[in-house]
Amino acid sequence: MSPRQATAAERESVDEGPNPLGLDGIEFIEYATSKPQALGQVLERMGFRPISRHRSREVLLYRQGDINVIVNAHSSGSALTEQPVINAIALRVRDAGAAYRRALERGAWAVPARVEVMELNIPAIHGAGTSRIYLVDRYREFSIYDVDFTPIPTVDPHPPAVAGLHFFGIVQYIGNDRTEDWNEFYATLFGFQAVPDAQRFGILPKGRILQSPCDGFFLQLIEPEPGVLDIDDDECLQRIGLGAPDVPAATEALRARGVEFVAVVGDPAELRGALTRTAMGSVTFELVHNLRAA
Repeated sequence: MSPRQATAAERESVDEGPNPLGLDGIEFIEYATSKPQALGQVLERMGFRPISRHRSREVLLYRQGDINVIVNAHSSGSALTEQPVINAIALRVRDAGAAYRRALERGAWAVPARVEVMELNIPAIHGAGTSRIYLVDRYREFSIYDVDFTPIPTVDPHPPAVAGLHFFGIVQYIGNDRTEDWNEFYATLFGFQAVPDAQRFGILPKGRILQSPCDGFFLQLIEPEPGVLDIDDDECLQRIGLGAPDVPAATEALRARGVEFVAVVGDPAELRGALTRTAMGSVTFELVHNLRAA
């Protein structure tokens, strides 16, 4: 962030409430890779279905329930790698333009738009590493996909979620001694609040967990293990957390689809979390016990 002195008019216009940008959950998470078909197979084992294609780019939208995952194989100046990376997260907001202006007023760095013909201009700011954070206000009856994507024929545009899976959050790897910096970033721009250390979710009780001001999802900030790594610039969005009302039922359903797990925590009858085996060198999902309906 790059704070500056606000004018009197700006001070009056900025909403200083607990949810200053009007967050309303996650719209999509985007992977970038030069191997989109291989990643698509991983996603389909997890229960996702490809439902539409971008009109002008090599981009596919996968969905299950209320979870949207975009696979981007369109090179726009930066080299794609075979190992998928989470290169963007889109956050739902009440008013994208207003949220974008408020984010910039609070010190966010803008991402220049590269909009082609017949494409929406979705405002974005810089996130962890080379990732970006999109701000989306078209997600109800008329969505961004109605403009930029073409439905795949004969495919159900609203495939049901496996065992009630839904977005729970995202894990972000950060550099050494960077927890307070990122805590301030998310608190200042969006209104995230740190969860008490005694309150933990899933299977990996590390780092700091932040709760969104809309109570819709969480961010987990994880620094390197002391003495193991010494990194300051290798920061990234590392994995997606999926909530499940019944983790044992979800793991059983996913195993039946060919998904392997490296760790599960809890009694067999009441697991509180599970972690899938890494695919393609970087893709893993964490299941977290959460009763919110998908």
